[in-house]
Amino acid sequence: MDYIIRDAVAEDMPQALTLIEELALFEKEPDAVEVTVEDLINEGFGEKPLFHCFVAEINNELVGLALVYFRFSTWKGRTVHLEDLIVRESMRGSGIGMALYKRVMQYGKEKGVKRVEWNVLDWNKPAVNFYLKSGAKILEGWQVVQMDEHGLNAFVSKM
Repeated sequence: MDYIIRDAVAEDMPQALTLIEELALFEKEPDAVEVTVEDLINEGFGEKPLFHCFVAEINNELVGLALVYFRFSTWKGRTVHLEDLIVRESMRGSGIGMALYKRVMQYGKEKGVKRVEWNVLDWNKPAVNFYLKSGAKILEGWQVVQMDEHGLNAFVSKM
């Protein structure tokens, strides 16, 4: 199976959204995706893009993607955050995930960052094992904290 890893272009975003929706289904959050193709195009390919995306392609079909963006650490400076690494379920185990992962790490190195970081669900044992085998560390004792739109609105309304 021949695939290529390349930078995404705006025209890839309809297929990218399909992959994002597949990930949401896998992560047991099928109704959580609110982003649209237009959002992805506007936020990723405008004058000041908020993210960079790599895609895996076979015969003009996207079978994987890795979406990254810069964050700033008060301890390390600029870092790369890997928001999602997605491989179509039927293509898992084919090497595409590793190829995308390698491209993300290479990108971090090219950009001179001190750290690439991401989240992984604790129940996703294949992903956890994949990352540990690569030499990544899973930080014990840290928990992801989020304020969703409802909580944000409620909090701000009390200010």
